[in-house]
Amino acid sequence: MFGFRTLGFALLALRASAGPIAKRADAYYNPADNGGSMLTNAGSLGEPLNVIVSGQSSPDVLSYDGIVNYARAIGFSTECFGIHLGGPQSANLGDGNGWVNQTAELREDYGHANVGTCLESGIGGNHFRVFKQDGGDADSGALFLAASTEEPSTEHHTIIPDGYDIGRDTLVSWALGTTSYGGVTYSTTAENVTGLLQAGTSGINHDIAIDGIVTVLTVTIQ
Repeated sequence: MFGFRTLGFALLALRASAGPIAKRADAYYNPADNGGSMLTNAGSLGEPLNVIVSGQSSPDVLSYDGIVNYARAIGFSTECFGIHLGGPQSANLGDGNGWVNQTAELREDYGHANVGTCLESGIGGNHFRVFKQDGGDADSGALFLAASTEEPSTEHHTIIPDGYDIGRDTLVSWALGTTSYGGVTYSTTAENVTGLLQAGTSGINHDIAIDGIVTVLTVTIQ
């Protein structure tokens, strides 16, 4: 009897100590500290990684399915019928994985998560590419986003003037506060960070100047 009771208390103690999945200690690592870059590879130039979903966010947000559901909560969705026009971009986040293609590309859905991105593909709007920092050299779990606002298809989806900063600010404004989708409710806070990106046009695709600000989002599932 005593042995079974002791074993029961031990199992209860183990369960209590395990608790929920813990958030990561680091919000993100600067890719440049380990040979990476805050610009994607879009050919000879790149797009700024101007939004970071912190590794201190709820773990379920940081998976592929998690970021897609979160995107739908803030006005974005997957590409029109899953069709992507153009090649993917890659990023080196300094985590030891080298240059890795984007995990996903999410587009403004104009209020219709299932088909709204078809409208964005036609008339333009906001979109962002997703890259995950999860290599052994810098495993923050953070998601680095390249956000921008693009022209309609008649203009070959060129980024609009000031489109990188506008794309970032629009995404952040839609994300802040409380949002929900698919039965999941999110609370999002934001912090602007300087020093990760250089202001100006150096290395930037389409020769569009940026202000050098990166916004770090911390997303908590309620």
